[in-house]
Amino acid sequence: MSATDRLFELPEELAIDTEAVRREIVEFTRGYLRRAGFGRLLLGLSGGIDSALTAFLAAEAVGPENVLGVMMPYRTSSPQSVEHARLVVERLGCASRLVEITAMVEGYFGREGEIGAGGEVARGATPLRRGNLAARLRMAVLYDRSVVWNGLVAGTGNKTEAMIGYTTMYGDNACAFAPIGDLYKSQVRQLAASLGVPDEIIRKAPSADLWPGQTDEGEAGFSYPELDRMLYWMLDRGRSDGELAAMGFAEARIRRLHQMIAASEFKRNVPPVALLRLERSDPADPTSVLRPGPAKR
Repeated sequence: MSATDRLFELPEELAIDTEAVRREIVEFTRGYLRRAGFGRLLLGLSGGIDSALTAFLAAEAVGPENVLGVMMPYRTSSPQSVEHARLVVERLGCASRLVEITAMVEGYFGREGEIGAGGEVARGATPLRRGNLAARLRMAVLYDRSVVWNGLVAGTGNKTEAMIGYTTMYGDNACAFAPIGDLYKSQVRQLAASLGVPDEIIRKAPSADLWPGQTDEGEAGFSYPELDRMLYWMLDRGRSDGELAAMGFAEARIRRLHQMIAASEFKRNVPPVALLRLERSDPADPTSVLRPGPAKR
């Protein structure tokens, strides 16, 4: 049994050539920064595997001295999150900053009966609402720090999260580029293990740390190996629902996954624009008023 087998379950069909994938992402990162005119980048370090892997790849691409990891805990965040983020910083030797976001979140929602800037409607907000605002505030912090650091914000999301909509719009899915965005979670784990991401980060249950005890798999109702396999055969290999069922996937889970993908499509697309196709009211008169022309088919 290999070291990676002991750390996590890796579905056979999702195994990747880690060395080739590493080179591809590193070269992509270098090229993207060069074309944009930047030599540095920054990212949010949550203590989780996705941000850890992104940091490792970034450090190889541009050097650890050109990478800034920002830790942004909220008062309910697990202490382990910052501890594991610091492990990454220590392992890489990159720059880091700690920005507590509790005062920002509670400045809007209020705390202990006090009304915040969000008014009465914000008081008593659910953990999900607080978590979503925290994600957006973290990205606001990163973009502000990007001005001082003079670097681009690297996203840390993976393909599994993107396809099922397990992201916060203008929060963790807001970034200049997404180095690991085409890797399923199982592949993230495999690549992280090959690059030397600390074992304790790879082993722990993935969590957005939105509230105490929250885990990705518990909230989604899927294990990542099962979810990744379903997504791979459904999306990458184009298997029909009948074929997926014949492979052993439960029909109820297949239907639910279709619903999750469809319901989150808006998170993956550029906001649609109402295309007006303006034309002159009098084509012969270049000064005539513009108005929508007939619909093109």
